[in-house]
Amino acid sequence: MNARLPCRGELHNVSGVSKLVEIPAEAREGNEKLVKVTPDASLKVIQLMEREEKGNFLRIRITGGGCNGLSYKMKFVEDAKEGDIAVASNGICLLVDSKTALYLRGTTLEYSDKLVAGGFKFSNPNAKASCSCGESFNL
Repeated sequence: MNARLPCRGELHNVSGVSKLVEIPAEAREGNEKLVKVTPDASLKVIQLMEREEKGNFLRIRITGGGCNGLSYKMKFVEDAKEGDIAVASNGICLLVDSKTALYLRGTTLEYSDKLVAGGFKFSNPNAKASCSCGESFNL
């Protein structure tokens, strides 16, 4: 069994109760210079995490595809993988693989509940172009 290290920062649920979530020792500790979650995005992630009950971590990945060549993927997971980078931001523990980290540096995850152009949006300073929906980009 692997030693466990805490994901730095308090992780909250919608009612404001905090809990400590742990990551495997193989995961490296990152910071918000890699990726940051805004307060509005954090609240929405927490709500979805409680509703879905699929894990305590939000994994962010970049994969090939989308109208501009690369697209963002998010899902809730139970555990980190060896080599992951864990980032605590506004009460959320994010997991990013090392390949994705190359493209994400300085990115902010935002959320808007507006009827038009609402939802999650990635503001990535590394992207040379992105589509209007904010789900894909290229370098």
